Amino acid sequence: MTEELKVKYPGAIAWAFGDSSEMADELAGLVIEGKKTATCGSLSSFKNEEESPTIGGYSIILNGKGEAVCVIRTISLRIVRFCDVGEDLASKEGEGDLSLNYWREAHKDFFSREGTYQEDMELVAEEFELVDVV
Repeated sequence: MTEELKVKYPGAIAWAFGDSSEMADELAGLVIEGKKTATCGSLSSFKNEEESPTIGGYSIILNGKGEAVCVIRTISLRIVRFCDVGEDLASKEGEGDLSLNYWREAHKDFFSREGTYQEDMELVAEEFELVDVV
């Protein structure tokens, strides 16, 4: 399926959200429901990825089993410090109660597991639109 999607969306990259199969399933589900229209990652991880999202580029989103579930298109990328993330980005991430407090706690935990957490760390914030559900 992923190969068919790469033909339909030339240049598409494939990846899963989060750091566990459960998180990949949950966050992909939020995208399909239209609740999640943004994500972020540490700038250091972004720089070390073999393939990174680009503005206008397509991403094939994988579930926890590595299966394609939807396709998104990146509409913006920006660098923001963890401490400067606001309510707008937190709610667009679509997680929990959509509050900045929830976002800060969940992402502090995530980036701590990744080993990159710092209050002033730089993040790559990506906003996207859902273009296809597989």
